[in-house]
Amino acid sequence: MLTGPDDTSISHASTSPQAAPSKPPLDPAPAAPPAKTGGAKPGADRSSSMGTGGAGLGLWLRDLLIATVASVLIITFLYQPVRVEGTSMLPRLEDRDRLFINKFVYHISSIERGDVVVFHYPRDPEKSYIKRVIALPGDTLRIDHGRVFVNGKLLREPYVPAEYRDNRSAAEMTIPADSYYMMGDHRSISSDSRDFGPVDRSLIYGKAAFVYWPARDVGVVH
Repeated sequence: MLTGPDDTSISHASTSPQAAPSKPPLDPAPAAPPAKTGGAKPGADRSSSMGTGGAGLGLWLRDLLIATVASVLIITFLYQPVRVEGTSMLPRLEDRDRLFINKFVYHISSIERGDVVVFHYPRDPEKSYIKRVIALPGDTLRIDHGRVFVNGKLLREPYVPAEYRDNRSAAEMTIPADSYYMMGDHRSISSDSRDFGPVDRSLIYGKAAFVYWPARDVGVVH
């Protein structure tokens, strides 16, 4: 802290009449120049710095709160974490993979052939299944020794490796309105629409979006 100019007065001793002739009085010492106003003072600097730091902390806490609320809203209304149980969606999804499903996307867009979706099991709505959409409402479908034909054309399925195919067949059928034909990628072990039939649209509640654990499987689900 700076102090102001020294205001201690300087007294001048007088002499008696018997003393030697007096010398002309000396001019008093010039007064110290007044302190400049408006200059920065250490105390003021510290106070100002503390004020800025407090404001910065407040902004950081505000941003953190906004980010937290946004994350909660996104997870609550858009995405939901789920865990895969079973191996019917190998090779892309493995048992115990953790992934996010998009719960909002089908409110603004339609379900497409090839989508990997999550739905309530038609025979027990308390359970959820994850499968791939193979045929859409109104499509004709038949399966000939593992080869899938949709609307009379062989369906190209690069997501099903040769070692996961099977020889099951299914008679030609037309997919009912508001229903979807589901199959697992690991055809030889999957329980799907070949067993429980097409799935009603009302049972489908999400689209597989992104695997986040374990690290070796991280990535977008196609």
